[in-house]
Amino acid sequence: MTLKPLVLQANADRRLRAGHLWIYSNEVDTERSPLKAFEPGEQVQVFNARGKSLGIAYVNPNTLICARLVSRDSDIRLDRSLLVHRLKVAASLREMQFDAPCYRLVYGDSDGLPGLVIDRFRDIFVVQITTAGMERMQAEVVEALNKVFRPAAIVLRNDGKTRAIEGLDTFVEVVQGEVPELVGLQENGVELLAPVLTGQKTGWFYDHRENRARMQSLVKGKRVLDLFSYVGGWGAQALAAGAEEVSCVDASAGALEVAAENARLNDASQRFRALQGDAFDLCKAMVAEKERFDVVIVDPPAFIQKRKDIRNGERAYARINNFAMRLLAKDGVLISASCSMHLQRERLVDMLRANSRELDRTAQIFAQGYQGGDHPIHPAIPETEYLKAYFLRVLPAS
Repeated sequence: MTLKPLVLQANADRRLRAGHLWIYSNEVDTERSPLKAFEPGEQVQVFNARGKSLGIAYVNPNTLICARLVSRDSDIRLDRSLLVHRLKVAASLREMQFDAPCYRLVYGDSDGLPGLVIDRFRDIFVVQITTAGMERMQAEVVEALNKVFRPAAIVLRNDGKTRAIEGLDTFVEVVQGEVPELVGLQENGVELLAPVLTGQKTGWFYDHRENRARMQSLVKGKRVLDLFSYVGGWGAQALAAGAEEVSCVDASAGALEVAAENARLNDASQRFRALQGDAFDLCKAMVAEKERFDVVIVDPPAFIQKRKDIRNGERAYARINNFAMRLLAKDGVLISASCSMHLQRERLVDMLRANSRELDRTAQIFAQGYQGGDHPIHPAIPETEYLKAYFLRVLPAS
C-alpha cells in the first residue's frame, strides 16, 4: 500500500538531513499535504519541498511534533521486522556494557524507536509507549520482544502524562506471564527489588547506574542521607558498599517500604532508617536538630518539566542543595543530581557555588556524572541528554 506524502516547506529538511528525527507542524507544507488529512499514528512518506524522499515517519496532526522519522529508507516501514532488527541492535549495545540482563533496553529516539521505552528486569520486560504512532504498533512490539527474547512476562506501563498530549488513554496491563509485586534486578553487583506495576515510570531508574557505582566507593563507614530516595536505589547500594548508616527520605510510604526491603535484601536492615515526609520540611527539621551526615545525596524528581517552570524549579534546586550543605559534616561529600533536561549543567554548578559561598564554605567538584550507557545520547537530539550529577567535597572556608 502506498503511503500518503508529507511534504515539508522549503529548507525545512535541514534538521532531518543533519540527523534529527522530528518534524514540527509549522515545517509542513499544509497546502500540498494538509495535516487534517492524516490520522494520528498513520505512517507517511516524507518529502522535502523539491520532491526528494527523506524516509518514512509516523504522524500525529494534533501535536506540535507532528511527525517522527522511523526510517531514512523509503522502502522500510515501521513493522514487526524493523522492530525485531532495532531490538537486536539495541540489545547488542547493552550486552557490550553490562553483565546482568538488567538495563534500559530501548531509549526511544536514541535507539531508532521514537515513542518507545523498554526496561529489562532479567526475563521481565516493562514497556512504555508515548506516541500514537508507536501505539499502533503495540501488538508488533510484543511480538518482536517474544521473537528476540522470549520473555517470561511483559508489562505495558502506559500511564505516563505525555500520552494525553498524543490523545492516548492511560493504563497498566500485564499482557503476558505473571508479574510479582516486587521484581528482582541487579545493578552494580547489588541485588535489588523494583515495583514495576505500581512504582514511578517503569518502577526503577537505571539512568544513575554509573553515578551510583562511583558513590559506592565513597561511603564505606560513612553516615549517608539519601534525599528523594524513592525505593532506595542510591541508599541500598550505599548499604551494600558498607555505609555505617543510611537514612532514606521520601514522601511515599510505599516507596520507603520497598527501600526497607532492599536494605533487608542486602542484610542491612539494622543500618537503615526511613523518614517519610516532605524533603524540604525534614531537612529543615534536621538542620535545627544539628544532624550531620558524611555523604548527602540529592536526586530529586524533575523540578523543571517545562520551560515555564525554570524560575521556580531553579529556586527549588538551590534550596534543597542549600539544606544538603547545611547537613554535611566537616569535609563531607555532596552528590547533587538533576533529571531536568531544561536545567543546564552550568546553572547547577552556579547554584552549588552560590550556596557554598552563602554558607561560607569552599566547594570542590571532583567528579561529574551523566546518564548511563543504556540511555545513549542521540547527537542530533539534545533532548536525549538530560541527566547530570556533581560530586563535591564541601570544606570550611580558609
